[in-house]
Amino acid sequence: MIKVAVMGYGTIGSGVAEVLEKNKDTIMHTVGQEVSLKYVLDLRDFPGSPVEDKLIHDFSVIEQDPEVEIVVECMGGLNPAYPFVKACLLAGKHVATSNKALVAAHGTELLAIARDKQVNFFFEASVGGGIPIIRPLYRCLTGEKVEEITGILNGTTNFILTKMDKEGWSFKTALKEAQRLGYAEQNPEADVEGHDTCRKLAILTAMATGREVNYEEIYTEGITQVSDIDFQYAKKLGMTVKLVGSARMSGEETVSAFVAPLMVKEDHPLSTVNDVFNGILVKGNMLGVTMYSGSGAGKLPTASAVVADIIDAAKHLHQNVAMGWTEKKQTLAPMGMNEFRYVIRLSGQPEERMSELMEFSPREIVALEKLDEFAILSKPMREAEFLEAVGKISGVVKYIRAER
Repeated sequence: MIKVAVMGYGTIGSGVAEVLEKNKDTIMHTVGQEVSLKYVLDLRDFPGSPVEDKLIHDFSVIEQDPEVEIVVECMGGLNPAYPFVKACLLAGKHVATSNKALVAAHGTELLAIARDKQVNFFFEASVGGGIPIIRPLYRCLTGEKVEEITGILNGTTNFILTKMDKEGWSFKTALKEAQRLGYAEQNPEADVEGHDTCRKLAILTAMATGREVNYEEIYTEGITQVSDIDFQYAKKLGMTVKLVGSARMSGEETVSAFVAPLMVKEDHPLSTVNDVFNGILVKGNMLGVTMYSGSGAGKLPTASAVVADIIDAAKHLHQNVAMGWTEKKQTLAPMGMNEFRYVIRLSGQPEERMSELMEFSPREIVALEKLDEFAILSKPMREAEFLEAVGKISGVVKYIRAER
């Protein structure tokens, strides 16, 4: 029998306990022996809960119990998650986590400790919730040279943008509804400012390149400035707006990575990923483009991914699975090197402005009724080139990037 401890009995931790119990026969058949939950660590008491007899409040109980071979971290944040996870690995215990902040900030160190101790640090659930994406990168696509990863990696922002697109809601109205439904926190900054997407993109990029990616170096822009008018222009152009995280591995040494709202065509695979769903495109040099989509968050979908890591650890109790990245730093290209088209909103009427806009070689010009403005869709331009050009013209209401 393999004994497991869960740290944190919130949404994900309680889901892990539920999956371990409900699917225990399936798990036992897959592993070859029973996988049993021994401890649940939490500051709170849960009288009457299914794990009442397993609750403990002292981390050292888990750290010092030789029977516990696999530890699940579902506390979130960095403190005490980081010191607790590090201590478990140093004690020779396998760790599975759903904590993207932990993986993005300390993954390099924790992976190195796991290799040294011949245990595993798994984090399938840290990106995409229940969508299998980490494991495909180091198993199914191991023979591929990954050239690009682009995705919708945050269900909260995707829900908000979907409501703005399909229902014509304002950002504030859609955010309030997301909060009411429990998709967004009362302080939604990590989601709406793009920080959550940025951390997940850093993890995926590190997996693809085998090098450490500093998420703080990735250009990150959220959705707080996206308006219902932007969606009206997008519809005129046959597009929609999504918060996209993208990494393009154009050379051996440099990666172009960004997080930002992006207008995508209606026939783009990501355009139909709506509500709280996530979608991730991976382009390999031999395979071409594959897409992974599904529930990017939620109790049981995320718990299912955590349990898959528990099973993997149980099947490799005395072996470190080769995955992750090394301590070598990945160089990221400046945002100005990225190429986009741009939807530029300008005051006035098109016939009055076209002579000064020729540098952008407008592909399309659209206007909305009752607004003294219009929008042009530019030619593909590098960001630095675009910013220099757009800074020379007057009457710019705003601009938003569009796919090439």
